[in-house]
Amino acid sequence: MPLAQVLEVLLVVGVLLWLVNRFIPMQGTIKSILNGVVVIAVVLWLMNIFGLLRSLSRIHVGS
Repeated sequence: MPLAQVLEVLLVVGVLLWLVNRFIPMQGTIKSILNGVVVIAVVLWLMNIFGLLRSLSRIHVGS
């Protein structure tokens, strides 16, 4: 995936998250959970894009 597309996706996700936080009334705890889930999803997506997640999939716990 080209770097320009990655930046576009990050920009769109950031704007959508800002719009949800700004204009949809929610409790603070729900907003925090939503922000955390989105940040974790974006970090995992970026790790997958840059190939860092594939190396972590080789680690096995247990038998």
